Amino acid sequence: MTTDGPPTLGLVLAGGLARRMGGGDKPLIEIGGAPILDRVLARFVPGCAQVILNANGDPGRFASYRLPVVADDVPGFAGPLAGILAGLDWAAQNRPDLAWLASAPADCPFLPSDLVPRLHAARLTQDTPLACAHSGGRRHPVVGLWPLALRGDLRHALVNEGLRKIETWTARHGVALADWPAEPIDPFFNVNTPEDVAEAQRLVARYAA
Repeated sequence: MTTDGPPTLGLVLAGGLARRMGGGDKPLIEIGGAPILDRVLARFVPGCAQVILNANGDPGRFASYRLPVVADDVPGFAGPLAGILAGLDWAAQNRPDLAWLASAPADCPFLPSDLVPRLHAARLTQDTPLACAHSGGRRHPVVGLWPLALRGDLRHALVNEGLRKIETWTARHGVALADWPAEPIDPFFNVNTPEDVAEAQRLVARYAA
């Protein structure tokens, strides 16, 4: 566990529908001989006080990871904000000592190992309550840092306003950008299609990533 920044709960978002992959669990696809989720956890866990998974459906498919699995409680498939809210709710009930949650998708096989401290550094430097990753000229709003103090506001936005777009909500509060280089591998490359799986395998083979 890193000591850079305040203790932070890590949330791995594994609740997507994987439509472009024909359904199933993208995090369990093997890249370089290991499931993507294994690769995510190897990079994410050291920066967190504890890590939990957000996944809908049968939690038993992740039983071997021995991590708490929390499901969305917002009706319907409300997208990643619902997963983030589920993580914030879990923290409030189970880890009230942690004032921060960092989120990362479960389909990013090259996630940076310095993710959490860099997000904290960005929000402190830019004096904002939220932070998200940025690489190659693109924001990655799902890879972010969230204060538990905004949990009620997020629930209101999701339930009462029907808001679904992450950047619409974060813009209300201010979000810092933590920048990473996109070469030779974009650390936020995510696996959405069979073509992405092939590209990830190529990158692992070429760069021993």
